[in-house]
Amino acid sequence: MSEVSTQRRSVTFGDRAHGGTIDLAWAGVTHKGRRRDINQDAMLTAFPLFVVADGMGGHLGGEIASASTVDRLRGVVDAGRVNAKAIEKGLARAVKDIAGHPDTTDDGTGTTLTGVFLDEAHTPPQWVTLNIGDSRVYLLRDESLVQITTDHSVVQELVAAGRLSPEEAENHPYGNVITRAVGPSEGATPDYVRLDVADGDRFVICSDGLTKELTDYGIQHFLGEQADPADAVNAMLEAALENGGRDNITIVVLNVALGTGSSTAED
Repeated sequence: MSEVSTQRRSVTFGDRAHGGTIDLAWAGVTHKGRRRDINQDAMLTAFPLFVVADGMGGHLGGEIASASTVDRLRGVVDAGRVNAKAIEKGLARAVKDIAGHPDTTDDGTGTTLTGVFLDEAHTPPQWVTLNIGDSRVYLLRDESLVQITTDHSVVQELVAAGRLSPEEAENHPYGNVITRAVGPSEGATPDYVRLDVADGDRFVICSDGLTKELTDYGIQHFLGEQADPADAVNAMLEAALENGGRDNITIVVLNVALGTGSSTAED
């Protein structure tokens, strides 16, 4: 298992009267799991954007799709313009990269994409989650863990329609069938959710390789046990592998703290 370290960054915003500091700490890990030959997951942890992509399609197709998507989003970060419009342009380029790759032979080749970015252009800054597919963003706030993103999957649609209970959904045979992805079609636009920045928030961004092996309660348990992001992702990865590790597993944990005198959108 590769060594994981926690990275840190402080962000200042506003002026002396209506500003402050946001202190961030994060770590990420990705693993092929116990039953897969290769890892088709990819992740990007480059402030202000933190994303996970879970590839699908053919032996190499999923790896190509997730890597292409993350590479294009890395370019968005490097250009210094992380917002919904720039992300969607990056995803459109990724779709073309996937379709044009010489090793992409499966029409179903694509990838999920989920994550969060800090919108510094907003006053005060806000978090924006983005999601395509069934990878997830969770938020631990005030000791309560909430799934922020909504899965784009056949099972989730059945649950939303009242035809399937959440308990039945856990082991449904169509559990891996997603309804939106980057790659198979040109019109894959993320769902977005805006969130105020709050002191003590902790985000978990993960592929379904984690949620197949750990319940929401399990994720919250390890967050409670491990305050440091690197320790938290390592603990969750180890537990997921012990529980079977049936799929590739990727986990990012992001901690948020407000400096003294910081303002939030709620002030």
